Amino acid sequence: MAGNKATVVDIFCGAGGLSLGLKQAGLQIAAGVDVDPDCRYPFERNLGAAFYQADVTGLNAADLLPMFDGAEIKILAGCAPCQPFSGYTTKRRDTDDRWRLLMDFVRLVEGARPHVLTLENVPRLAHLPLWREFVLALQALGYHVVWAVVDAADFGVPQSRKRIVLLASLLGVIEMPRPNEVRGRTVRDEIGDRPPVAAGSSDNVDPLHRSRALTPINLERIRMARPAETWKKWPEHLKVRCHTEPTGRTYPSVYGRMSWDRPAPTITTQFYGFGNGRFGHPEQDRALTLREGAMLQSFPSDFEFVPPGAKIVCRTLGRLIGNAVPPALGAAIGRAISRHLVAHAQPSRATPTL
Repeated sequence: MAGNKATVVDIFCGAGGLSLGLKQAGLQIAAGVDVDPDCRYPFERNLGAAFYQADVTGLNAADLLPMFDGAEIKILAGCAPCQPFSGYTTKRRDTDDRWRLLMDFVRLVEGARPHVLTLENVPRLAHLPLWREFVLALQALGYHVVWAVVDAADFGVPQSRKRIVLLASLLGVIEMPRPNEVRGRTVRDEIGDRPPVAAGSSDNVDPLHRSRALTPINLERIRMARPAETWKKWPEHLKVRCHTEPTGRTYPSVYGRMSWDRPAPTITTQFYGFGNGRFGHPEQDRALTLREGAMLQSFPSDFEFVPPGAKIVCRTLGRLIGNAVPPALGAAIGRAISRHLVAHAQPSRATPTL
C-alpha cells in the first residue's frame, strides 16, 4: 500500500528535505507548497513533483485535495516555519503572526482529511500552550497522535539536531520512527572526502563547494581555533568585545571549529559564516562551504539547489539548507509511515469522514 496508492503533499516544503526522505522511504511525492519562490527549482528538479507557490494561510481544502490526484491514501506532511518558536524570537512571539500557521495546518487537515500526517518543528514549541492546543485539535478530529523530541543524529544525520516529530493517523495507532541500529555518523564520515578549498574560493567542479572570504582578523581567529575549544583562551585582541561582557559569555561556540569525529552542531541558516557558530572547518582555515552544510543536513552531494550557471547567493542557499528537514530524518519518518500502512492495509478504503 505504500507505493502509488499512498501519496504525499508537503506543505511548507522548502527545498524538499522532508519530501526527499519520504521518497527515499518509498512514498510517492505528488506536490509541494511553499511561499518562497526559491524553493521551486530544488523541489521540482530533485523530487520530480509539482511545486505550488502559495501562502498556506490562503490555502483551503479545495486547493489541496486536487494535489493528491485521487490517491487512495493521502499523506499530508509539513514543517511550519520555526522562527516564531525559536529561542531567538522569544520577545516577539506574542506579536508574530507566523505561529498561526500551525493552526492553519489543522484547518487544512480538517478540510482535506488526510489518512496520515506528519509535522516537524523545534523542541521549544512543545513548551507552549499552542502545542497542546494543536495536538488536542488533531485528536478531536479523530486522529491517533504520537510525538516526541528526537535527535536527528540517532537517525543517520551527521549532526546534533533536536526536533519535535509528530505522526498522526485516522487508520489506527501509529508508532514513532525507529532510531538507526548504527548511530553516530560524524563530520568526517560525511564531508571528509571533499576537495580542499580556501576561504573565499570555490571548487572547479561543484560551484556549491565554496567558502566565504574571511577578514584578516577572522583569519587570525580561525588559525587560533581548535576543535571542541572556545574563544575564551584566545589572546584578548582576538576576542569579540561583546562576547567578553557578562551578557555575551553564554556564546562560547561562536568562532569555533567542528570536530572531525563528532556529529556537526545544528546547521542553522547562517552556517556559512565562521562567526555564527561552531562552523569552522575541522582543519582548513575557513567556514563550511554551502555543499558541506547541505551534506551535514544529509542532502546527497549532487542535490541541485539552483539551476546550472545561476548566481549563487549564500544568504538564499543558507536559508534553504538550514531550514530544511534533514532527508535522513525524513526517511525514518517515511519508513514509520510505510510500516503503519502495511499494518493497517485494507483492499479498499474510502476517505474517512467525521
